[in-house]
Amino acid sequence: MQYFVTTDALTSQQTDCLVVAVYEGSELSPSAAQLDEDTSGAVQRVIDGADITGKAGQTLFMYHPEGLKSPRILLVGVGKKGKTTENDFNSATTAMAQVLNESGAQNAVCCLAEVELGERTAAWKVRQTTVNTETALYRYSHTKSENKPIEKPLTQLSFAADDADTAALGQAIDQGAAIGRGMNLARELGNLPGNICTPSYLAEQAIKLGQQFDSVTTTVLDEAEMEKLGMGSLLSVSRGSRQPAKLITMEYKGAGDAKPVVLVGKGLTFDAGGISLKPAQGMDEMKYDMCGSASVFGTVQAIAELGLPINVVGVVPSSENMPDGDANKPGDIVTSMAGKTIEILNTDAEGRLILCDALTYSERFDPDTVIDIATLTGAVIVALGSVTTGLMANNQPLADALLKAGNDSYDRTWQLPLLEDYQKQLDSNFADIANVGGKEAGSVTAACFLSRFTEKYNWAHLDIAGTAWLGGKAKGATGRPVPLLVQYLLNKIESQS
Repeated sequence: MQYFVTTDALTSQQTDCLVVAVYEGSELSPSAAQLDEDTSGAVQRVIDGADITGKAGQTLFMYHPEGLKSPRILLVGVGKKGKTTENDFNSATTAMAQVLNESGAQNAVCCLAEVELGERTAAWKVRQTTVNTETALYRYSHTKSENKPIEKPLTQLSFAADDADTAALGQAIDQGAAIGRGMNLARELGNLPGNICTPSYLAEQAIKLGQQFDSVTTTVLDEAEMEKLGMGSLLSVSRGSRQPAKLITMEYKGAGDAKPVVLVGKGLTFDAGGISLKPAQGMDEMKYDMCGSASVFGTVQAIAELGLPINVVGVVPSSENMPDGDANKPGDIVTSMAGKTIEILNTDAEGRLILCDALTYSERFDPDTVIDIATLTGAVIVALGSVTTGLMANNQPLADALLKAGNDSYDRTWQLPLLEDYQKQLDSNFADIANVGGKEAGSVTAACFLSRFTEKYNWAHLDIAGTAWLGGKAKGATGRPVPLLVQYLLNKIESQS
């Protein structure tokens, strides 16, 4: 896809389609009203015929309108005027991209940035439309025997604007396209089955990312190298798998010798639960247990495309968690890279076992900040559903920055407590720490476990178990929280400038 900003009048646009907004109650957006005037009231006649009510996400094509050079007008419902929400806007722009892509219109001019959307700027709406267009056009095909391409797909989208807005909108387009493509990379990795997307496959993709961008340097540690570092916790998880574990590092250099932000992504390419075997129903979705690592891949790709002036290190501990004669057993005790001993009471709480060694490994980068991203607990789904990502941190300014980035990008988070009171649930009679803390506050005690390995730096934990993928008919990875992470980095750059 290519994106542009245009300042030409709508009547003179030589494009396959003009896209304008319609509010509920037959109210026209300014551009729709202009086209209605240019077509002698044709737009209003269509709306009066009740073919479109303005509900968010509704679409209707008008063909060969008189008085225009464009052969099509696409009317898009955006909800109630003055009450349009970000969800309405997302529904409208996603629907726009999908129907345009299937309509034969290969290029279009979009006027949806003029939709009234609270305090959101035109640049925000253009960026969000670009993100939604990129993600709406994503199709999974890697393991399908037939992949019939669309005959005339959408290849170009331009945004109507005033002359004064072109620079800001151009930057918004660049950011939105990079974020959308980063989300699609994360979705593709997440959607791949576990027999293809193994730890070794993830390592290969990281190497390719390093080859694609000169600013990214990739290193991969094998099990022998991890054993020399004392990563007994991480390696205990991979013992039950025939797939060797990998520790993948992607270093993005954009700011000289500045301290980096380290993103640690959980890379469990399949999680059967180990000896504490998961129920069969829904176990296929455990291929998504590596979506934390996928979001790190997507974020690194996005910031490399944008060439952001910041240093970022992506650290991905990757393994499978399978039942086997050599797998972890409930009651086993392992020693982490930090030297802390861990009693494994539940082998299905394995994500924290690989993350804790990766968090200790992150110390060597002398980080400014460390953020881990993990599909860590079912408890966070009970607490927050699939709307917001769970957030916990040992530093409140960092938590506040992530909350702001979530609101700015509309990839939202919600902070949960990380109080000392919860730590006692991890007490063990036989080791320094137990890997689970009982039924109560499962998401919090999981973060409490990780916090034991993050005392040397500012750290935040994002539990994305509820937001990383969708189930049911719409089953698939979402690409979250790539928008949140990129926005956090953009905000950090802005605050430092």
